[in-house]
Amino acid sequence: MLTAVGIPSRLQPAAEIWTLFVPDADVVQAREALDAYDVERPVAAVAERPAVTATDTAWTLGLITALLLLGFFAISGPPAAGSRWFARGAAAAGPLLHGEPWRAVTALTLHIDMVHVAGNAVATALLIPLVVQSLGPGVGAWLVLLAGAGGNVLAAAVHEPSHVAVGASTATFGAIGILAALRLRLGSAGRRWWVVPVATLVLLAMLGMGRGADVAAHALGLLAGGVLGLIAGGVRRPLAASLHWILAAAAALAVVGCWHLALTRGAG
Repeated sequence: MLTAVGIPSRLQPAAEIWTLFVPDADVVQAREALDAYDVERPVAAVAERPAVTATDTAWTLGLITALLLLGFFAISGPPAAGSRWFARGAAAAGPLLHGEPWRAVTALTLHIDMVHVAGNAVATALLIPLVVQSLGPGVGAWLVLLAGAGGNVLAAAVHEPSHVAVGASTATFGAIGILAALRLRLGSAGRRWWVVPVATLVLLAMLGMGRGADVAAHALGLLAGGVLGLIAGGVRRPLAASLHWILAAAAALAVVGCWHLALTRGAG
């Protein structure tokens, strides 16, 4: 909590007593921040937080998601003439906005080459666990999915109807936006609140503006994630572990359902 508001601190254990050290000049602000935190998040509410946000579970889910991206690439392959996967599932702006909204989701699972999918798999494996640890697997999965799909829809709206995009990078930037919003909301009263938006823009410049990158989709995915993260950060009541897993399964089924629609109803 103190780190979030920009106050350096150190914990020192001694038998059954823990001592918290802060600079003399920050003692009053530290006490006020900790008191405010106790009021907003009582001990009982913290105790109710489900164990599904454990570190090992979060990183396992990140790894599984990354492996699924790689596995699906082995099935769909890169774009090629007559490829049913790309014809039906890519985020083609015209069809996406005129009768085939499922493309906003299916496009997140398609990649143009091995380098593209490998980069997104690594980013997913690193970012998904952080979102899951903060929000739980159910809420975290849905927010990343909605941020990616929302970014694709917004990008389609600003591009020409002929524009086509694929890749999970819109969702990975959505995850960055979610994390930045959660961090900003938690530390908005701190003296270094500006670090979060600046770091986020630096990441966008480093990772989202390479040659051939869809800068608009990345930026809009980041924006969508930020909005969703701000909303999620304001929810105080945690969900039960069982509900989280139901929501996570529903998110996976939503992706499968979108592909079912793409392959059975898409115009091609």
